[in-house]
Parts: sequence; structure tokens; C-alpha cells
Amino acid sequence: MISFFICLTLLVGSYFTYAVYLDKKVFVADSSKSVPSINKKDDVDFLPMPMWKTFLIQLLNIAGLGPIFGAIMGAMYGPVAFIWITCGCIFIGAVQDYASGMISLREGGMSFPEIVGKYMGPLVKHIMRFSTIFLIVLVGAVFMVGPAGIIESISGMPKTIWVYIILVYYILATMLPIDKIIGQIYPIFGAALIFMAFGILYVITTRGYDIPEISFANLHNMNIRPDKFPIFPTLFITIACGAISGFHATQSPMMARCVRNEKEGRPVFFGAMIAEGIIALIWAAIGMAFWGGVDGLNTAMAEHGNNAAWAVNSITNSTMGKVGALLALLGVVVAPITSGDTAFRSARLMIADMLGMEQHSIKKRLYICVPLFIVGFSITLMPFDVLWRYFAWANQVLAAICLWTITVYLFIKDKQYWLTFLPAMFMTFIVSFYIMFSPEGFATDYYLAMGCGGVFTIMVSYIVFLYMKRVKSRIRRGIVTFN
Repeated sequence: MISFFICLTLLVGSYFTYAVYLDKKVFVADSSKSVPSINKKDDVDFLPMPMWKTFLIQLLNIAGLGPIFGAIMGAMYGPVAFIWITCGCIFIGAVQDYASGMISLREGGMSFPEIVGKYMGPLVKHIMRFSTIFLIVLVGAVFMVGPAGIIESISGMPKTIWVYIILVYYILATMLPIDKIIGQIYPIFGAALIFMAFGILYVITTRGYDIPEISFANLHNMNIRPDKFPIFPTLFITIACGAISGFHATQSPMMARCVRNEKEGRPVFFGAMIAEGIIALIWAAIGMAFWGGVDGLNTAMAEHGNNAAWAVNSITNSTMGKVGALLALLGVVVAPITSGDTAFRSARLMIADMLGMEQHSIKKRLYICVPLFIVGFSITLMPFDVLWRYFAWANQVLAAICLWTITVYLFIKDKQYWLTFLPAMFMTFIVSFYIMFSPEGFATDYYLAMGCGGVFTIMVSYIVFLYMKRVKSRIRRGIVTFN
């Protein structure tokens, strides 16, 4: 349990140390600067909201089932999951979320693909526009099918009907002003997500559960099919939310349009990611402890088809009674739905930015939403497990691209660009290594895949560095300018 509490302390402490450094020394947040919620206020997407609301909305936007399901699946590798959640969250995930939010804030609430395009060039912008929109529509579709299936098992009503019901809710949440549905119910569900995690923390600390310690002996736990799913690189794809997730970068601009000043960036963007990391750490810990250790967790999961929803239901019902059952339902049904609707909303905003179409008019919102939801519904007809496998990898590819974009931004601004240059290299290596080795990728030899990932990472790093030097030279010569 000592390892767990050290990691928990580091996560909390990072908000008061590393986040302050980023806020004061790197981005130099200034509460007197004009922000989009004020100077672009349209009472639909741009409008100021209280900080406690934007924090809870951001948390629910980026969380979904990720810090619960991913953490439990990652816990099957043992306490090494604690290291990735803690280090990944502090030095990669929280930095990405904070930086992407702050850059959007300073770029007038610009959506993620447009930010990438501005700092990485027009070719990358066009690629990112379509790939990012497809990815987040895929998220929305996955989070229609998954919850619908769970509700079907509880209610007996056909899944197709629940998909239609969720789709209607998505349309309303995507179309209406952000303070009408999202601003009203998200804070409640965000608070419930935190309450559920701290309820589990209370159970861990008061009922004698034994959480495995981090040691050299268990850093190479290979219980879940080492031939196909070794710790390195699979763990870094399995635990995304709670450590680093590219999807977050698509969500931060949504709250960048609602924060009231730059000083709110640290609690809303960095703070929400740290909160998610804490939630993931707690769920990883109870996953290892509830079944008497890592081996027990692996055995139990294998008997139930590696079904993380079953694990959450078992843990909450056994440890928290009726309250646990209610919270489990909230976690496995409401959390993904709330991530799904903001996925579609951010897709609408991205398309609007791409087309230069104002969104104050409901007719203009309809022009985008109708084809968007037709595509989203069509995706729900595909096999769920296939969708999810490729989303997990594509999500981390998006994280790598976001980190490279932030690196270019910091380099241009003469800031400490190495803070994201090194994480960008790491994530590039992980995603290239994974797709070369994994069964759903090219399924090559492990060490050949590792070598290919290393070569690809060096090439990308070199190309980006040359690009940064070229852009800096063009800025000095007055050929291009950046605000």
C-alpha cells in the first residue's frame, strides 16, 4: 500500500508544483488578458461559466469509462500500472491537456485540428481535420453502442431502441447552448464520478485490502498473454485516460470557450487531468486488491471474458452495497454517454471552424449536425470490438501529434519546448512499436517491431526539429508571423 500512497501523493503534489511552474514560467498565465468567453460570447458555445462548473465538465468530458475500465485492464499487469498512471499523468497527460487548453484559449477558442494546422502546416491541418473528426465521431458511436448494450441487459428492451434514445439525447446536447444540458447535468455526474472513486479509496484504506507494492520482481508481470500483449508497449495503449489520451486535446478547446480568465486554466485543464489520474490510480489499486492480488484479478477477468464492466459491478456491489450498485450503473452507462455527446459537440465545432460557419444560428448548427449524426449512426452498425481496438491505438497517435504541435508552439515562443519534445518522442515510439507488433497491426517479430518503432521515432523527431528551425528562421526574416 506504500507504493499506492506515494503515487497518490505525487499526483496531488504535482498540481501545486509542476502545474504552477507551467502556469507561471512557461505559459505565464495572465488573468487580465481577454478570453474567448467574453470577446466572442454568443450564448451557444462561447459563454463564461463558473470555474467549478468548467472543472467538472472538463473532467467528465475527458473521463468517460477510461480511468475505470482502462485502469482495471492495466492493473492486470500489476503495480507497474501505478508508475505509468503517475508519471504519464503528471509529465505527459496533464501537460498535454493544460497546453492544448491554454493554446486554444489564446487562439480565440480555436479547435484542435486548426491549432495543429497553424503550427504544423497546411498539409498536416487537412489530414488532422478529417482524421480527428472521424476519430471523435467514432468515440460518439462507440459510446452509443456500449451503454445501449448494458441498459438492454438490465431493462430487457432491445439495444436498437436504446441506441435511438441515446441518439436523440446526443442531438439535443450537441445542438443546444452548452449551459442548457451540459452545463446543468455534467457537474452532477462529474461530482458522482469523484464520489465513487473516493468511496473506493475509503474502502481500500479501512477494510484491510492488501495492495501489491512496486518491486523489481513484479515489474515484468506477463500474466496476460505475453506473446501478444506484453507490458511494453501494450500497457501504454491500455491505460490511456488517467495517463495520456489524445481525445482530451479535442475536448479542451470546448472549455477554453467557457473559462473566464487565463488563471482558470491550471485548475480546469491540468487539475481535471490530475483528478482523472487519481481516479485511475484508485481503480487500478482496488482491481489488484479486491481479488487478493494480480493473479487473482487475472483469473477472475479470464473467467468473465476480460469484461471490465463486470469487474466494476462486482467491486462496487460488494464494497458499497446499494449505493455501489447505483454508482456502478452511473459509471458504466452515464459516463460514456456524457463523453459521447461532447464528442459529437466538438465534432460540430471543428467542422464549423473548418468551414468558417457561425453557430449562433440554429439553422447553421443543423446543416452540420444532420450529416454528422447520419455518419455516427452508420458507424454503430459495425462490430463494437473492432471499433474499440483500433480506437485505442488511434487515440494515442492523436496524443503524439498533439504533443508535437505543442512542442512547435513552445519552440516558436522561445519556451521550454523539451517539456513536450521528450514525451512526444516517447508516445511516437509507443504507437509505432505497437502497430508493428500487435495482432491488429502488422504482427511482426517483437524486436523487429521495436527497432522499426525506434527508427520511425528518430526520423519523425529529426523532421520536426528541422521544421521548427525552418519556421523560426522564417519568423526572424519576417516571412511568417505568429501572434
